[in-house]
Amino acid sequence: NSEDVRCKCICPPYKDHSGHIYNKNVSQKDCDCLHVVEPMPVPGPDVEAYCLRCECKYEERSSVTIKVNAILL
Repeated sequence: NSEDVRCKCICPPYKDHSGHIYNKNVSQKDCDCLHVVEPMPVPGPDVEAYCLRCECKYEERSSVTIKVNAILL
């Protein structure tokens, strides 16, 4: 498959937890903190507040196009 897809969540520091970037291969509809951030670094009561701070983006790229451009350059 020439298409690579992933969901990337950037979560800033929260309380005593440092910031972190999470990547996971999930469908576009599942591209959110609850599906991507594993293991969840905060306990149950803080999950909602933690996830509201995270920015998640669905990304799609073509590995073949990237390889061809690398060879040509």
